[in-house]
Amino acid sequence: MKISARMMLGVATAAVLLAGTTACSSDDGSTTSSGAGTPAAASGKFAKDSGTLVFGVVPDTAATQQNYKPLEDYIAKISGLKVEYRESSDYAALIEAAVSGKVDIASFSGFTYVTAKKNGAKITPFASIITKKGQEPGYYSEAIVPENSTISKIEDFKGKKVCFVSQTSTSGYLYPSYNLLKAGVDPTKDVTPVFAGKHDASALKVSQGSECEAGFAEDVAVEAQKGLKVINKTFVVGAPMTLADGLPADLKQKLISGLQNVTIEQIQAAGVAGADSDAFKKTFYALAPVDDSKYDIIRDLCTQTKAAACGK
Repeated sequence: MKISARMMLGVATAAVLLAGTTACSSDDGSTTSSGAGTPAAASGKFAKDSGTLVFGVVPDTAATQQNYKPLEDYIAKISGLKVEYRESSDYAALIEAAVSGKVDIASFSGFTYVTAKKNGAKITPFASIITKKGQEPGYYSEAIVPENSTISKIEDFKGKKVCFVSQTSTSGYLYPSYNLLKAGVDPTKDVTPVFAGKHDASALKVSQGSECEAGFAEDVAVEAQKGLKVINKTFVVGAPMTLADGLPADLKQKLISGLQNVTIEQIQAAGVAGADSDAFKKTFYALAPVDDSKYDIIRDLCTQTKAAACGK
């Protein structure tokens, strides 16, 4: 999702983390009320309890929680349930949470969604954020260098210290890896990788020029950071929002109906605090429908790049 919209660090151990998730369970899926005044939901499995929706997100930027707050509050309004925001420590942690049933609704990157599904997460995508009216769900992965750099093309990244976001970031690693390989640069051998953890951190490190001589980040983070020059960009399929398959059917339908085509005007009309802020307007216009087939391109890129985080 592109809220920022819209790790060889940490994810080198992702397979180990994911292998152990079957030993972890979220809870017993109780459907009792969470407290006075909260109606018990229909039969189904929840990450925490039937009065709470756990909303998991990837740690895109330092302002991720602030950017998500109006949407979080709108989900609470239409569902009638408490929404518990849970930002994962890194991309691999959200994959693990999804596989072990610890999130009910989540905003993934395309890569983390595909990886989570491949490792057994029982989740279904239903929407993706767009930031402009009529926009196709998606955004841009941008190749960046300091504004005074002599680097003018991706081929010149060879031999350089290159910032990526994380090894499971769609626009911060998978697409960049594909583009580097097309340019004859092996992202695992021909550059010195630096994993910044978040898109804005990657943009910042590149702008400073010392730790990273070049790098990649999503467009919103690049636009927000001074001192950068964009030398290439690639359209990335929109980051999916998902629902846990085990949620009660009537609740899933309520969430899909209320969210799948919701616009910022509708969220504002509902009186949600912060929905008219400049920050929210910059990162959210509406949610547009998507389904699993939309992410076949990610699966294809995994085949072509043989990225370690894609698994075998």
